[in-house]
Amino acid sequence: MGPISRKSALDAYLRLSNASLDEWLAALRELSGCDDILCRLQSGNGRLGAISVLESELGHVISLRAGKSMDVSGCRSSDPVLLFPGGGEPEIAIQGRGWDSLDQLFLARPEDRFELRLAPKTEVIILKPNNGALNDSLLRSSTAWLSILEVMINCYLDRLHFVRDDVQAKRLTNRLFDTMKTPWTPRKAAVCSERTLDRRLQRVVEKIMGDPAWEFDLKELASYAGVSERNLYYLMKRETGITPYRFYQRARLTRVRERLVDCQCEVPHISWYAADEGFSHLGRFAAMYREHFGELPSETVQWRRDLLRHSVASKAELVET
Repeated sequence: MGPISRKSALDAYLRLSNASLDEWLAALRELSGCDDILCRLQSGNGRLGAISVLESELGHVISLRAGKSMDVSGCRSSDPVLLFPGGGEPEIAIQGRGWDSLDQLFLARPEDRFELRLAPKTEVIILKPNNGALNDSLLRSSTAWLSILEVMINCYLDRLHFVRDDVQAKRLTNRLFDTMKTPWTPRKAAVCSERTLDRRLQRVVEKIMGDPAWEFDLKELASYAGVSERNLYYLMKRETGITPYRFYQRARLTRVRERLVDCQCEVPHISWYAADEGFSHLGRFAAMYREHFGELPSETVQWRRDLLRHSVASKAELVET
């Protein structure tokens, strides 16, 4: 499927947005499992960007999206990770050597001790399989294996736009990590890379994602896409596995989540944010939110609040020492 804007492929699992340096570091260390990781701004202060993470039984998918120029370094991981350029022109340095463009999938071994340089609007996706997913034979494989794996990751990100709920998202993520043990053949990769989203469905996606004020109207949406209502319903269901309304609903829920994550107030008004996106019944909204994201909106708020307190406490401790 594609081409689709990757901007929101992982936004449904946004954990931090418009963060200060202290919050960014606290979140990055918690979500990556690297207590020694460091982040250095190349100039100025202010809001750094966004961190999203999708966790499954077989591994983590972490997105770092920079709002300011920064260097990220210092993680002494005991297992290899995969670094995927999600947007912009990120750079990488290995073992203190010079900077190179991170323009394709990169397999980082523990001894590589990599650093990342992110310019504004640059994204790097870090894939952290659990122990054993990247075994020694795969680590010694040729670059052809990485090329196939890159196609698999692209397919995964495209399909992530259209998952029905959190259960399906985690199942899809588990399948990606499981497939790393026995990667696709070049023939299978070619089939995936050749698939494109129907141009009529591309219009639907652009309309729903690009116009937050629009209220769902299947007849209007079908006219915009250039098909009948019936054909639009079955075309989207067949191509993506999700109905137009379900996609619209997920987009609204994601916008509420963005506001909850971005809010730095002590008591975010969950009901207000939900009502702004057309959810009038708070109980049903909370149930749908948990179905889509694997947690209640109050849990999202509590995680953000705990992170803020932790970053403030860490900063105070640093000043005292």
